[in-house]
Amino acid sequence: MKLSEFKFKLPEELIATHPAPVRDESRLMVLHKKDGSIEHKVFKEILEYFDENDLFVFNDTRVFPAKLYGNKEKTGAKIEVFMLRELSSEHKLWDVLVEPARKIRIGNKLYFGLDDSMVAEVIDNTTSRGRTLRFLYDGDHDEFKENLFALGNTPLPYYIKREPEEDDVERYQCIFAKNEGAVVAPAAGLHFSRELMKRMEIKGVNSGFLTLHSGLGNYREIDVEDLTKHRMDSEQMEVNDELVELLNKTKEAEKKVCAIGTSTMRAIESTVAMNGRIKPYTGWTNKFIFPPYDFTVCNAMVSNFHMPYSVMLMMVAAFGDYDQVMNAYNVAVKEGYRFGAYGDAMLIVD
Repeated sequence: MKLSEFKFKLPEELIATHPAPVRDESRLMVLHKKDGSIEHKVFKEILEYFDENDLFVFNDTRVFPAKLYGNKEKTGAKIEVFMLRELSSEHKLWDVLVEPARKIRIGNKLYFGLDDSMVAEVIDNTTSRGRTLRFLYDGDHDEFKENLFALGNTPLPYYIKREPEEDDVERYQCIFAKNEGAVVAPAAGLHFSRELMKRMEIKGVNSGFLTLHSGLGNYREIDVEDLTKHRMDSEQMEVNDELVELLNKTKEAEKKVCAIGTSTMRAIESTVAMNGRIKPYTGWTNKFIFPPYDFTVCNAMVSNFHMPYSVMLMMVAAFGDYDQVMNAYNVAVKEGYRFGAYGDAMLIVD
């Protein structure tokens, strides 16, 4: 397919800048794959579509406070550093993006904190905006990470044009988030409250967890019209034995397997064996899913409403049928659904 086929008109006022007051009370559009019919619900009604021994698979990655604001030595120029991932805990090396990049060169020292107590040296250029920083810190690694993250801010998506607020620390994080490493929250999981998870348990709907550390590649602009030529950034992931056993058992019983979010779906599809079952895997994936694509594991999916041209929209369209999903997005715009990580959700079921 072509990039231009994922264009739609999204009024700016429909991009959610804050989450719904209650996690599970955002709106939920239900798209039925078999006939393209649409229902309008509240998210906490999602369990109406699932039965005992069905399975929800979640991404338990944890977002870390990746945005730092500091200043450059000598000039005092203000700089913004977006931490992508830690390269070496022993040497306190980090892969980062810097802004304004033209002012940040190898050998520069950068200072963070009200008293400039956190210092980093630029030791390499990786891309036009990418740098490798070595933090000059004498304490042990745990103490260093604690102090570094205390200076950081929640990395809200680029389309939320405001500074992070205190509430974002909790709300831009799933309640089951555990394994630290993401800079993009698995947004579909943000709708799940403790009450909803308890109701799932009472109904007998099972929960399974994998980890995929979502990175900024999800937001990187696609610069090719032919989607077969686009290359996704690699993301670190883990699918453990416990999930493999639970998911494969669910498939064998011919029960529903529902991926909660595009990151979860990417991880599952990165571990599929020839027999349509999944296998354990720890490593990296750069799998890019767009129509047409044959899904062999999941028969349901939850995802938020995504931006035009986004890789997340492409995956949703691959799962729910391109024409039906694009029609659903047009309905969502007309009905005033909220888009983005803090927006409303769509459930796609057979």
